[in-house]
Amino acid sequence: MVEKEDLIFRLNKVKDKIKESAEKAGRKCEKITLVAVSKNHSAESIKVLKNAGVKLFGENRVQELEEKDNKLKKDNIELDWHFIGHLQRNKVKYLMRMPNCNMIESLDSWRLAKEINKRAKKNNKIIPLLIEINIAEDENKYGIKPNEAETFLKKVIKLDNIEIKGLMTIVPYTEDPEEIRPYFRKMRKMQQDLHDRVHPLPELSMGMSNDYRIAVEEGATIVRIGTAIFGERNY
Repeated sequence: MVEKEDLIFRLNKVKDKIKESAEKAGRKCEKITLVAVSKNHSAESIKVLKNAGVKLFGENRVQELEEKDNKLKKDNIELDWHFIGHLQRNKVKYLMRMPNCNMIESLDSWRLAKEINKRAKKNNKIIPLLIEINIAEDENKYGIKPNEAETFLKKVIKLDNIEIKGLMTIVPYTEDPEEIRPYFRKMRKMQQDLHDRVHPLPELSMGMSNDYRIAVEEGATIVRIGTAIFGERNY
């Protein structure tokens, strides 16, 4: 059962906090894109949020994204999606066939870059990507190591059917979000350095339900928020 009022209340609360954090940092909240992460949540909840003005949704499993998109299309609801999870190369072809998957945020290897480029070319499209950086160098997380980011960026920008738009990271979970502020700060510095010296990188995707306010203060242009909007997941 979808509690419409609860969803709207939580959405507005998140929007207010994004605005507060942006103003605290001297930024305009209009410059920050909210991705509502609908992983393990129903198509009905997505409908409510779409009607409430949410423009962009994120999923981290290709099959779940496809199933929800097909279900919503039957109700004449068209969504824009970001794919935000670890992407297996054998699943790339499915995303490339979706005209409304308009960004992959989790480019984490050269082999994946080549596969995305190949499939995008086959589908006559250029797909925007973010490079995932393992900023904490956590062996349990995917992503390019910080000291390899420049070399990787110089390599992937030569591929014809992908467009590198920025960087993304997933930081370790901590009870006190202040502890991960230095990681967000490092990401912002890396984005700016690479933007100035190598290739335009306007986007910086970082911050989730636990820490998005600090991410906004430190320069995030995209925040990926699930639980704070949808409530606890139904596994």
